[in-house]
Amino acid sequence: MEQRRVGRSGLEVSRLGLGTMTWGRDTDADEAAAQLEAFIGAGGTLIDTANIYGDGDAESILGTLIPDVVPRSSVVLATTTVGARGRGRLISALDASLRRLGTDTVDLWLVHGFDAAVPFEETCSALQAAVDSGRSAYAGVSGHTGWQLATEAAHLRATGMPLVAVEAEYSLVARGPEDSILPAAATFGMGLLAWAPLGRGVLTGKYRHGTPADSRGASTHFEQYVGHHRTAAAARIVEAVATAADGLGTSPLAVACAWVRDRPGVASAIIGARDAAQLLGGLAAEEVTLPAEIRRALDDVSGPGA
Repeated sequence: MEQRRVGRSGLEVSRLGLGTMTWGRDTDADEAAAQLEAFIGAGGTLIDTANIYGDGDAESILGTLIPDVVPRSSVVLATTTVGARGRGRLISALDASLRRLGTDTVDLWLVHGFDAAVPFEETCSALQAAVDSGRSAYAGVSGHTGWQLATEAAHLRATGMPLVAVEAEYSLVARGPEDSILPAAATFGMGLLAWAPLGRGVLTGKYRHGTPADSRGASTHFEQYVGHHRTAAAARIVEAVATAADGLGTSPLAVACAWVRDRPGVASAIIGARDAAQLLGGLAAEEVTLPAEIRRALDDVSGPGA
């Protein structure tokens, strides 16, 4: 699998990343191990997790699989802290993640969210402390608007420690990052880690004619998450993706993932799966390159005013 630099930094990641949002809830440790082995076997390196996935169980499962199933040197480990505010709480949350992960350091630590009630300098101070102390090799943020991202990136760049990554939802049904996040990231030399490149599962086409009983859309804890993109506008995009997939002899999943993966500024598209079989379907996108005319058609049907 192709490896890419994250922005202008020295951090390299696979252009498809493995998301772990389902781990510890819908995906048990054995199935997680199968996913991890399949992903590494396909040449993937970026593993994306967070302190809230499975209430911390996703990190704990990763901590049992690395290095027992795959060596630590074969993965780029990224974790996000969600819900902590202020320098002390952020560092404490990172330390808790490191304990669950069974490691002294991660390759990338991201802080989620921008709280106007807390001076942004505190968040920047925590990010810098994490890198200076060796807890993380690089730092980034998620859940930020373009101006919030630029504010923190400018502050940290002045101290000599750049932010290298921003994580945001980005897909054919969620093109918001193009408005301000991607331009801000480009200005400050940051790469985008795109989560939900499959539109929370909607772009796979599985919901075209209903809600499969075994899908996330049918589960109580993911019903609203998936439902966010089950709109009339999204349905038109899904049909266009399905038509493109038929023409290319591949799956809608591969087409949707390839579109995000190759957008300007994207370092990696993070795919999540319930099991290894689903993951292998996502990894098939690695073999797909969208022709220019199909890319233009998808841009048109999903763009502003479509």
